[in-house]
Amino acid sequence: MARILIIDDETNIRKTLREIMEDEGHDVAEATDGEAGVRAAREECPDVILLDIMMPRRDGLTLLKEIKEQSCPAEVIMISGHGTIESAVTAIKAGAYHFLQKPLSMIEVKQTVRHAVDAKTQRDELRQLRGRDDDRYRMIGSGPAVARLQADIARVAPTAARVLILGESGSGKELVAYAIHKQSDRSGTPFVKVNCAAIPSTLIESELFGYEKGAFTGAAAQKKGKFELAHKGTLLLDEIGDMDLNTQTKVLRAIQEGEIERVGGTKTVRVDVRVIAATHRNLESMIAGQAFREDLYYRLAVIVLRVPRLAERADDIPRLAEHFLDGYCRDCGAPPRTLSADALSFLMQQAYPGNIRQLRNIVERAAIMCPESVITAAFLHSLLQPGGPRQAAQSPASWDLLTSPRPLEQAKEELERLFVQAQLQLNEWDIPKTAEVLGIQRTNLHRKIRQLGIRREQ
Repeated sequence: MARILIIDDETNIRKTLREIMEDEGHDVAEATDGEAGVRAAREECPDVILLDIMMPRRDGLTLLKEIKEQSCPAEVIMISGHGTIESAVTAIKAGAYHFLQKPLSMIEVKQTVRHAVDAKTQRDELRQLRGRDDDRYRMIGSGPAVARLQADIARVAPTAARVLILGESGSGKELVAYAIHKQSDRSGTPFVKVNCAAIPSTLIESELFGYEKGAFTGAAAQKKGKFELAHKGTLLLDEIGDMDLNTQTKVLRAIQEGEIERVGGTKTVRVDVRVIAATHRNLESMIAGQAFREDLYYRLAVIVLRVPRLAERADDIPRLAEHFLDGYCRDCGAPPRTLSADALSFLMQQAYPGNIRQLRNIVERAAIMCPESVITAAFLHSLLQPGGPRQAAQSPASWDLLTSPRPLEQAKEELERLFVQAQLQLNEWDIPKTAEVLGIQRTNLHRKIRQLGIRREQ
């Protein structure tokens, strides 16, 4: 179900379109002229607008521009009884989704609106994903250690300097690299990352530089490597201290010359890449032990940034914990949860050899296992004991659902149905409010209700 706004000065046309849209299950609003149409577009927040071109006082093309200027996210379908190719092209260039000509075909109207709703939904979902991606990499904290690091990032990011990020595992080195990328003039270009420790030495070269078809057994087609994929953007070489010496030599050439060769190829490929390296190792000690190239080190370490351990920024633990908890509940569709004051104090008193990654792991585990909406210090204490919380901590219904044998997809659907149904009941079937709680569009919620077979009488 979507919200449809019809702007047309002809009563019969509005009536016909309303009937068609309501038959499709959509909510419908109407406006009889341009002035009312602009106001309705702002107040109704429609998903799709059906807009007549020929109207008194203010024509549809002028209205289309005004709607787009007020940043209305709706898809606009233009309607005209005097349509020409020229007016259709003008409307599309001005931001219209499609152009329909009178007399209207019921089938064409339905199909066009369906496609427009799908386009709007996909655009909204993409925007949400981008927002979540930026949120995932947002630096949380206000202590002096984080403030110094953020100030250094702000100074370094606008330059072309290569950066070496040092810090313990789980301290947030990747987050720092992304912050540098987003604050640089390459922010609109690819940010590509590769974990050198996670790739076997026999595969790291083809991963970084790509390969030609037939270069080795299984190379059925040409493949671009990370350097090419990061062209004009930023490449993060994470855990570079785990890279073997042979690959280090080729990375040094790529940085010095700005060019690479794919495995099995003879053609030189030019690449424009800002390289950021990160490691938890002591590279200077590795150089002394001849395990890391000194010339590569000085190429990478133009600027050196050190990420503080979580123990050095303990005052940020409450904000980090709440951020991880909110993010988990939102992204996984879990019931909203909060951490009590004693739980936050408990978290601040713990040691974190795994740094921020360990804190996040604890918080997400608590969100999954805690049967209550408020996570307490007592529950966290039981969670961190060998064996974790007892099975009795689970409510009988949810424990049965989790332990009864069934295919994974069926279990997912049953859990999703129970959760969505519960949220609808808690919000007294207020669709906009429930959609906001779930962090999805109203149209997506209506689709979920149909797909999961939820009925109000339940």
